[in-house]
Order: sequence, then structure tokens, then C-alpha cells
Amino acid sequence: MLKNLKLWSGFLGFVFLLASCGSTAHIEKDDNADFSKYKTFAWIDKEGTGKHDRNRNNDLVEKKIREAVNKELEKTGWREAKGNPDILLSYDMLVEKSVSQRSDPVYSNPFTRTFYNPYSRRFINVYYPSRFMGYDEYDVPVREGTITISMIDARTDRTVWQGWTTDEINNRNMSSKEIQNSVKAIFRKFDVAKN
Repeated sequence: MLKNLKLWSGFLGFVFLLASCGSTAHIEKDDNADFSKYKTFAWIDKEGTGKHDRNRNNDLVEKKIREAVNKELEKTGWREAKGNPDILLSYDMLVEKSVSQRSDPVYSNPFTRTFYNPYSRRFINVYYPSRFMGYDEYDVPVREGTITISMIDARTDRTVWQGWTTDEINNRNMSSKEIQNSVKAIFRKFDVAKN
């Protein structure tokens, strides 16, 4: 029994550790919007000046974002409609350079000191362990990727919901995995917006 309890507590600790590593998403919603009447959605085509931005010209990235959002919305019972949708969807993706502050603990080196005891006429070695000295703080250049998803009421042309998340990324563009994780983090809070 005690062994099972230790196993489950270790498993739960691991799950909470993984959950804490995820992206933090933020949402804003129109408090007057009734999300129970929305069941269909369609994407706004990216035309105009934004179409030719450096991060916009990658059709594969756009396809991955749309697929991830469609999957999350279909889980909640929504469906994509070609004509007369309830909600119009748009996204924005930004990758920018930033600086992250890091800190590492600093410890002294352990050492041994030799003393002479004149009463016993012996040498005594005393060990001094390493001690915590503080933190070494430094800045690290990083790239941050931000994905913003907006929902616009098709009848009133008003934004009724917007979710976004920012996370450190490894490259100039966001990978498929980073896009999926960001979209999942945003739509974890979508249930809160519906209520």
C-alpha cells in the first residue's frame, strides 16, 4: 500500500512539473457575447500588406496554425462553414528578439585546513564544505514567438474573443510543435470564455 502511494505521488509530481512547463495563455472576451449561439466558423483570408510580411509568407506555417485551431474548435463541437459562419477567425504571429534574465547559484570551493595542536603535539585536518554565496545573474538573448487568435462576430463585425501566448522558441520561425503547443495553451482557456 505504501509503495503504491509513493508511486502515485511521484507520478502526480511529474504531471504537475510538466504542466508548469507549458506556455501561459491570456484571453480577453466581450462580456456581452453569448457563446452558446456560436457553432460555425470561417477564416479571414490574409490579404493586403500583412500578406507579404516576413512571417506571413510561409504558407506551411499558416496551414499549421489553421489546422491546430480547427482541431481545438472541433473538440468543442464547432464546425468550419464555407458560407454564412457565426464567427470569423484571424491569427497573428510575431517572432522577435528579446533578452531573458537568468540566475545561477554560486558556491564556494570546499577546502581542508591543517592546524597544529601544541598540547597533543598533533596535526589536525579540518574540512570546510562549500557554502552558498548567492546568485550570478546574467542576460541571455532569446527569440520569443507570440501567437494571437481573434474571433469576430460575423453579424456585428465586433471582436468577441482574443487569446494569445508568448513563449521562447529555438529558430527564426516557430516549429509545428511550438505552434501546436501555443494553440493548445490558448484554447485551454476557451472553455472559461464560453461560460
